[in-house]
Amino acid sequence: MDPVAPTLVIEPHRGWLRVNWRELWAYRELLYFLTWRDVKVRYKQTVLGFLWAFLQPFIKLVVFSVIFGKLARIDSEGYPYPIFLYAGLLPWQFFSEALTRSSVSVLGSGSLVTKVYFPRLLVPLSSVGGCLVDFAIEFLILFGLMFYYNVAPTLAMLWVVPLVLLTVLAALGAGVFFSSLTVTFRDVRYIIPFLVQIWMYVTPVIYPVTVLPARWQWVILLNPMSGLVDAWRSAILGKPIVWPNLGVSFAVIVAVFIFGLYYFRKMERQFADVI
Repeated sequence: MDPVAPTLVIEPHRGWLRVNWRELWAYRELLYFLTWRDVKVRYKQTVLGFLWAFLQPFIKLVVFSVIFGKLARIDSEGYPYPIFLYAGLLPWQFFSEALTRSSVSVLGSGSLVTKVYFPRLLVPLSSVGGCLVDFAIEFLILFGLMFYYNVAPTLAMLWVVPLVLLTVLAALGAGVFFSSLTVTFRDVRYIIPFLVQIWMYVTPVIYPVTVLPARWQWVILLNPMSGLVDAWRSAILGKPIVWPNLGVSFAVIVAVFIFGLYYFRKMERQFADVI
């Protein structure tokens, strides 16, 4: 007599966030394949392939350096403007790409979401992970600029490691929120590129925080990416990190991440029906 096949019962996870972390870990191999699928599809049948990950930030660097460094003469706090700019552009480029791609990831994986069960959170997570590959390539430009302008790395650059994790957390928190929102309201995907573009200009990427009078700097620091980008620039250039500003950004990013997870898990049960 054949043994009875085991029965798998899928039940909602308890808790206010309802995130089954053990299940996510069990599906880590699927996360790996989804991440590389995202990377391969992005550069499939392209002329330059992975070189696009290098060209996009490099072209932005050249254009912004000419417009804001040469013509507008934005203050760069005594550093060569190209490296001052790129120290802020590097984390912003990753954040904006990760947010844009993860926000449409669930909608773009509709054929997979409606047919097979797996933790849906893996979809936006794999999009953010795929952007880390581009981020590693873009880091090469930073090393080239530091060598060209004779800016030696300091011990402060070790802070880049936790700052990378915090930037990933920021992108994932916003990404999972917008990915679930995009499934319900399809026009959100057209708003996000415009939102990201405006968001960049209210973040100290092309200018320092000190461009505003001291009494008005709190306005720009309401943006959680402001303290984070400023901390990136300080770590790369060897300046003292303004910990109160980074602390505010950390608190807001964690709050956005928790809210994003909560909203994603709340809407997840409707994905298969709505898509």
